[in-house]
This record gives sequence, C-alpha cells and structure tokens, in this order.
Amino acid sequence: MGLLIWQDDLDTGIDVIDAQHRRIVEMINQLHAAQQRGSRDGVGEVIAELVDYTLSHFAFEEELLEEAGYPFTAAHRRVHEVFIKRVSEYRLRFDAGEDIADELKTLLSRWLFNHIRNDDKAYSQTVRRHLDAFSRTHQHGSWLNRTLSRLFG
Repeated sequence: MGLLIWQDDLDTGIDVIDAQHRRIVEMINQLHAAQQRGSRDGVGEVIAELVDYTLSHFAFEEELLEEAGYPFTAAHRRVHEVFIKRVSEYRLRFDAGEDIADELKTLLSRWLFNHIRNDDKAYSQTVRRHLDAFSRTHQHGSWLNRTLSRLFG
C-alpha cells in the first residue's frame, strides 16, 4: 500500500471534522514513511500518536453529534468503540514485537475512507445545520473557533 491521497468525496462539509480526518490521513502516511525507513521506533511513535489523536477525534465528533441532536449518535459511538478495540489489539501485537504496520495501514485506510463516506456523511447535514445556527447565535462561532484552536490547533 502506498501513500494515501485525500479525495474530495471525503469532505463532509464540516471544516473542523474534515481537517481532523485529513490529519488522520497524514498520520497514516507518516506510518508508511516510518515503515519505509525501517524505523520500528518511528512506527511505534506514529501508532501511539495516531491512536491518541483518533480517540480525541472520536470524542469530539461524538460530542458534536450529541449537541446537534443527531438521532443515531449511540450507533455511531458503537462503531467507534468496535474500531478502537480492533486498533488496540494491533497496538498490543506491535508492543509484543509483531510487525503489524502493513495490516494496520490497510485497516486504517479502508476503515477511515469507508466510515467517512458512509457513517460520517450520514450526520453531516444535521451537524452543519446545528453549527450554522450556533454560529449565528454566538458571534459567528468565535467561541467554537477559540475552543477548536485550543484543542486541535
């Protein structure tokens, strides 16, 4: 598997979510680069960062869905939980000395792109409406922008 390239059909129309998704793609590409260099330590660092960032992204996304009143938030959360469990198993295997980089890259890229195109696109209209209303009510989103910059800047 080569480097991943962001495709326009992955955009949800929610800038903050799209930026986070793009960052995850960058990290998958960093995983590929560390693997190509033959750097086990580098692979381990990228895996740790990728898992931590993905957990933060999921928590942010789930909170946003809940705030927006998305009716399938609980189901979306369960999808995230199953994915986290799978990735955690890969992390354990890596820590035990296995070379899981190829498997993990394949899982991450397929799952991420499929998840965005299906599950995330399903909530995008609800969340965009919520954020638009929030922005109009709160000085064009100044609080949201400050919070996002602090958390993900």
